[in-house]
Amino acid sequence: MVGLGTIINVVAIVTGSFLGLLAGSKFKPATRDLITSTLGFVTLLAAADSIKNVWNPHLISALPKGWTVLVILFSLLIGALIGSALGIEDRLEKLGGTLKSKLDKNGTSPFVEGFVAASLLFVIGPMAILGSISDGMGTGIDQLVLKSILDGITSIAFAASMGWGVAMSALPVGIYQGLWTVVGLILGSVLPDYQILAMTAVGGILLLGISFRLIRIANIQVGNILPALFLAPIFAGILHQFI
Repeated sequence: MVGLGTIINVVAIVTGSFLGLLAGSKFKPATRDLITSTLGFVTLLAAADSIKNVWNPHLISALPKGWTVLVILFSLLIGALIGSALGIEDRLEKLGGTLKSKLDKNGTSPFVEGFVAASLLFVIGPMAILGSISDGMGTGIDQLVLKSILDGITSIAFAASMGWGVAMSALPVGIYQGLWTVVGLILGSVLPDYQILAMTAVGGILLLGISFRLIRIANIQVGNILPALFLAPIFAGILHQFI
């Protein structure tokens, strides 16, 4: 069944959020803040694991000498310009505000913050894209099942500290991965390894931005840099022609 992986992912997020809400009601505000900071540190580790691909020999050998870091840089800069022009972060926040007005009228939880942070965390990374493409191609949902387990566990901790907004992040996740599943149906093939590595490295930078937000180091508008994920494999593919 095409799209099954995304359905599992959405259910995992909602279920994990529900469990987190049950546990979160028993936590003191200081404990919830500590959980959020801890998630920030774990996200920082995930970011480092992805960023290390900048020095992956397969990516370096697929690009002209010295251009690896420049591909990441240009992807981030141009992606930020496109994202800012489109107002991606503002649109996410407005969607969160609309949902909050309908589902959290009393304002008893940081709804918008939870919605935006969880939405960004769950869509960033090549696993969401490549797993959805693989699902669309009918070659398996293994990547999305693994992502669902990770997202489900993460949503428990997120919802415990940020409330219902985390559960509502399942909406953009379903739409986002659903669109990439359609792309998989159309493409019929996956990206070469070096393009995946370029996208992974850029995803790591974006995860770094999210970790800074969770730890409260800097409020980086990571949503506005999301187009960089799509630009990285494109730029890598263009430069690969000059090898």
